[in-house]
Amino acid sequence: MEDNTKQPPTADASLYNGQPTDTGSSCPSARLTSCTPSISKNRGGVSVENVPFENKQWFVLRVSYGRIIKAKALVEAKGLECYVPLRYKEVKKKGKKRIITEPLLSSFLFVHASAERVDYLLQDKSIKPLENRALLSYYYDHTSHCENSPTKNPPLVISYAAMDNFIRLTSIHNPHIIPVTSENIKYKLGDEVVITKGEFKDIRGRVARIAGQQRVLVELFDGYLVATAYVPKNAMKPYVEH
Repeated sequence: MEDNTKQPPTADASLYNGQPTDTGSSCPSARLTSCTPSISKNRGGVSVENVPFENKQWFVLRVSYGRIIKAKALVEAKGLECYVPLRYKEVKKKGKKRIITEPLLSSFLFVHASAERVDYLLQDKSIKPLENRALLSYYYDHTSHCENSPTKNPPLVISYAAMDNFIRLTSIHNPHIIPVTSENIKYKLGDEVVITKGEFKDIRGRVARIAGQQRVLVELFDGYLVATAYVPKNAMKPYVEH
């Protein structure tokens, strides 16, 4: 991945499930365990409890190719909270298995802020001029239209419940959590479930078979999905919305 690396201040750190690029640890098992990591605090001590705050929302911003680290740093420098989900990938170095991290969705950054502050951010001169490409731009909701302009789509906003579910899943250090597209999966009867035990406990999604394994898929928006590792049938139950 390539990267050349007047608003009142708010949080000075991001909601970023960051780890060192090479943890030096052996590959965690794909089987279910009881060691579900808490997401109440990240390594920097920043709370990621996902509750509504003032007029903040979760916006999806598109990042120009290969520049997500630069974009993250710029957003943080403006005092805004952001989240970059990581993929924990198993590699072999000198005959030993190690886990490296890379962005799970390399073209997207999630920013938690008011609409006014996000709009102000995207007007910044340091973001707009980049070889005729903006470093950051809105990702639009193609399923709805602006009230005052029926031919335009509004910026995509993710609900707190959906974002909380996504953060819980992508904060788990398991290399078998993978991004997938709607073209290469098949929902199993469209079953919506909640996982009841193991490291994926409380994750909600739909059951699907991927690479010959039963997994649970979390869809955040517009066909962008993330799959858990293998989940046995007895570790899930139908999800009933309260």
